[in-house]
Amino acid sequence: MTEFTLNQGQSDSYKNFKYWIKWEGRYVAGMNKASPLPRTTKVVKHSKGDASASRESLGRTQYEAITLERGVTHDVEFEEWANKVWDFGSDLGVEVALEDFRRDMIIEVHNQSGELTLTYKVFRCWVSEYQSLPDLDAKANTVMIQHIKLENEGFDRDHEVPEPWPLRLECAQRRS
Repeated sequence: MTEFTLNQGQSDSYKNFKYWIKWEGRYVAGMNKASPLPRTTKVVKHSKGDASASRESLGRTQYEAITLERGVTHDVEFEEWANKVWDFGSDLGVEVALEDFRRDMIIEVHNQSGELTLTYKVFRCWVSEYQSLPDLDAKANTVMIQHIKLENEGFDRDHEVPEPWPLRLECAQRRS
């Protein structure tokens, strides 16, 4: 069984360091880390008239929060989105429509040649946690990282994204 339809000679899985995050039609600047997309379905145990034997069935499916990290820059996208939730419940006279602080998000994974390989759409995300600055340490020699934690209502893989053509074959086809 081959792991790749078009690239049957390929044996390496896709790498995890070439990805883009997009929301509201634009890419998010400076992303350097995104947590996994975990989904858990609870197991419901019950018996059917016989206490000595138990059965298991499907329970509720829960989608875990996703954390995004990036280096601190002058881009205020994380902060503005996080403030929509904070402003909503802050009693500062600022009212935000409920649909305004939820966003769908797209995660695009690319292969080492930069071609799109996988796309996931994450539904109705909202910021439950925001960290604008990390610990500041005069002795450290690191990049400042900020993060947001996004609650969500699930995700789907876009199966319309095709497997990229083999690079050698694509070059040969262009020549002919």
